[in-house]
Amino acid sequence: MSGTTTAAARRRRGTGAGANRWVVLVVLCVSLLLVAVDATVLHVAVPAVTEDLTPGAIELLWIVDIYPLVCASLLILFGTLGDRIGRRRVLLLGYALFGVASAAAALADSAEVLIAARALLGVGGAMIMPATLSILRQVFPDRRERALAIGVWSAVAAVGAAVGPLLGGFLLEHFWWGSVFLVNIPLMLVSLPVGRLLLPESTGERDGPWDVVGALMAAAGLFGVVLGVKRLGGGEDALSVFTAVPLLAGAGLLVAFVRRQRRRRKPLVDLTMFSRPAFSTSVGCIVLAMLALVGLELIAAQYLQLVLGLSPLETGLRLVPLTVAAMAAGLAGAKLLQRFGPRTMVCSGFCLTAAAVVTLTAMGADDNAPLLLTGFVMLGFGLEVTLFGAYESMLSEAPPEQAGGAAAIGETSYQLGAGIGIALLGSVMNAAYAPGLASVPGVAAGDSAAARHSLGEAYEVAARLGGGSGEALRVTARHAFVHGLHVTLLVSAGLLLLGAVMALRLPRAMECGEPVGLVPGPREAGVPVRAESVH
Repeated sequence: MSGTTTAAARRRRGTGAGANRWVVLVVLCVSLLLVAVDATVLHVAVPAVTEDLTPGAIELLWIVDIYPLVCASLLILFGTLGDRIGRRRVLLLGYALFGVASAAAALADSAEVLIAARALLGVGGAMIMPATLSILRQVFPDRRERALAIGVWSAVAAVGAAVGPLLGGFLLEHFWWGSVFLVNIPLMLVSLPVGRLLLPESTGERDGPWDVVGALMAAAGLFGVVLGVKRLGGGEDALSVFTAVPLLAGAGLLVAFVRRQRRRRKPLVDLTMFSRPAFSTSVGCIVLAMLALVGLELIAAQYLQLVLGLSPLETGLRLVPLTVAAMAAGLAGAKLLQRFGPRTMVCSGFCLTAAAVVTLTAMGADDNAPLLLTGFVMLGFGLEVTLFGAYESMLSEAPPEQAGGAAAIGETSYQLGAGIGIALLGSVMNAAYAPGLASVPGVAAGDSAAARHSLGEAYEVAARLGGGSGEALRVTARHAFVHGLHVTLLVSAGLLLLGAVMALRLPRAMECGEPVGLVPGPREAGVPVRAESVH
């Protein structure tokens, strides 16, 4: 065995704190699976929740949105707190809070209680998400093994997002809506002792006080920006007080946060990481990938159900190939990265995804199952390859002592890209859809105006009108929606090609030497002497 291989083996033993790193990966993936499932499991339960708790329109919106909103806002706060007080400690606290909040949500007897419980779930999710990536960064110091671990991690994320609605639908068929939350509790009861026993503890540098004010500024700023973006994505007027004020206040706080971090000797987040082309480009690629594609997920679901007339279960089954392709890409990602390097991998992923999006422009008012299967498989594989390469490059470029902060930046970029994508592509879709309903023979101007809001509303108006005018409105609305879908797909393809150009700034080859920030020391194991403390 060569000296390099021996050193890598020692480094793994030292960093893993005696625990099998692959068992640690399983524990971390279970954590991620819970958070990913909880982000989507409620979607199918909304009708049952509405019937039982009778929330108002605004309350229902908060029930659905408060979890991702709170989670995205607190990622930087808890990611950097983990660097300070211990990543395992924050993760275990997140487990406990997630379990308690799940019980509260399941037993909620009013909309207000459910909103509060979902907010607590968001806090728990924000504690868990960056901790899983930062612990993974620590347990797998060898980049080749870390790439494989991130591939498994990302494949589990894809499974979680897809399993959420299916699990929710199964539970709702046999139990009441609260069961979609109760399923978290036994998993948390197992994860807490197992995580405490198997996960190694680690921290970053502890010199200087933790910037509490900066952490709160980042949380409040992200809350305002994400809230404003979500309102835009929901079709709200950009000049509305409840949209413009959160956006402007949030942006102002984030600018102040950046200035504060630049002035501090020991910043909460080391913004100099963005001066490294690989790190800043990876973050930009994550944002662009989500910006281009997340809105399409919602539009595709509407297309399958409202245009093709598929049931929710049939819609979910049509999207299964996308998830399977994403899983395959995650599991193959490490091999692809080692063979082709970050630049070629991410750039090719963007191009493949753009090709998939362009292929889907052949969708029409009639069902074409082979076309959808081909497009969704290409889409799932290309998107996962892109995100895998970007996440791996970002995490490998970050110093170990900033692993929590870097993971939080990556997850925040993902959330912001998703929110902005829904707002942007939703606006494009509406702009392309509405003109097609400006004048429908036999339909009054007021009815046409209502039908222009969405295809669902157009169908409601058509059902109310009935007769020939109602059928004319229904047909016209379907064709207008398909036209809007084609325009949105082309805009998305343009954003993806822009991402492919951006990816050309990534390193050509996968550097598998010592991770950034590790300094050889007297331990001879490659564990940083000052940069990272492992217990």
